Amino acid sequence: MEFIEFKNVFKVYENGVTALADASLSIEKGEFVFIIGQSGSGKSTLTKLLYREEKPNKGQVFVGGINVGKLKNGNVYKLRRKIGVVFQDFKLLPKLTVYENIAYPLESYGMKPSEIREKVLRATERVGLKDKLRSFPNQLSGGEQQRVCIARAIVNEPKLIICDEPTGDLDPKISKEIMEVLKKINEDLGSTVIMATHDKEIVNKMKKRVIVIHDGVIISDKKKGSYVENEDV
Repeated sequence: MEFIEFKNVFKVYENGVTALADASLSIEKGEFVFIIGQSGSGKSTLTKLLYREEKPNKGQVFVGGINVGKLKNGNVYKLRRKIGVVFQDFKLLPKLTVYENIAYPLESYGMKPSEIREKVLRATERVGLKDKLRSFPNQLSGGEQQRVCIARAIVNEPKLIICDEPTGDLDPKISKEIMEVLKKINEDLGSTVIMATHDKEIVNKMKKRVIVIHDGVIISDKKKGSYVENEDV
């Protein structure tokens, strides 16, 4: 079985908007996949279905063999422990230091302080922020804040990393640095990376798998794709 599978998935919101229509795809463990499309095309909905922020109206979503839509609410946390999410707007807690922001999810799992420290230090080393552990988010640049977000997402070495427009608010130079960090994590940890993005330059440079969504429908899926091939998207 593939690591991720969407089987004839439909997602219709209460306002009547169809975000996904009969979406089917499979992703292997360790793949790096870009999801591209216009705003409102269904990219974010697809990623939210993976960590059970949303549930499909019809069809099935599997992550690591787990039927995500059928998970009981009390068991969703078990799924999310295996998934790291990187957001465009960082979602850092402003009154916590870099160390505390990254440690926060591990503390909620009830992990020992010594184990938390080891994991946090390893994660900050991966993203190049070991010298910023005592800083607060407002003392960091946008690129540094996104690195903290990535460190928090990978601190438990998840099997799946979901990135929703992670470079959307960053300049090209910083965006390139962030992508190098994600590429290295994908290679070093073997984590599957799924990234929704509008950034044509990054997609074209990386030459990874590209899935195109238009009005909730998957219209293209290429193993080594680019944004150039899809200028109408």
